[in-house]
Amino acid sequence: KCEEGTHKPIRDEAGRMIPRDFYIQDGLNCDPLTFDAECAELNTAFRKNQRKGEIMAHHYIISFDPRDVEDHGLTPQKAHELAREFAEYFFAGYQALIVTHADGNNGSGNIHTHIVINSLRKENVAWQSFMEKGRDCLAGYKHHLTDKLLHRMLESLQELCEREHLYTVDVSQPTEKNVSDREYRAQQRGQRERDVQNARVRADG
Repeated sequence: KCEEGTHKPIRDEAGRMIPRDFYIQDGLNCDPLTFDAECAELNTAFRKNQRKGEIMAHHYIISFDPRDVEDHGLTPQKAHELAREFAEYFFAGYQALIVTHADGNNGSGNIHTHIVINSLRKENVAWQSFMEKGRDCLAGYKHHLTDKLLHRMLESLQELCEREHLYTVDVSQPTEKNVSDREYRAQQRGQRERDVQNARVRADG
């Protein structure tokens, strides 16, 4: 569990992190309980991800509409299956940690899945149309998020949701401005502070 706003882990009296009430954890080409050690072993074998500043992992989040639970019967188990199907296609050959939570950020209640991959591919895989260079399917080479790959990922998620009769968003229109996760969190904190201030103003008449 994390503190509201700060996202710092909540710990018990002994200093141990308190886990979320419910989550599903899975591994692709690795044991989820030893994901970090297995990634380090692979990095050493290929002599990659050894320098400070290298991108050692990539973190993707698949977030479902909160209304899907009531309107379409979406369960964490089903969401996890869809996320694993997505990961097996786009991250074949990579070590990946797949974790699904039933509780969304700031009490939104949306089911969402985190997919964290080692940036280094572990196994050779078949060439896919979303790849750009010959080495993109070979073990020992690093993951690159290209515009082509991102576009195909968004299309695939749209297709998965349509197939399962879940809510979708229009991914054909680009966002006006891309923001980093840190910028997004800062915006969210600012909005919450404004909401509190507005509530105080209304209470004072």
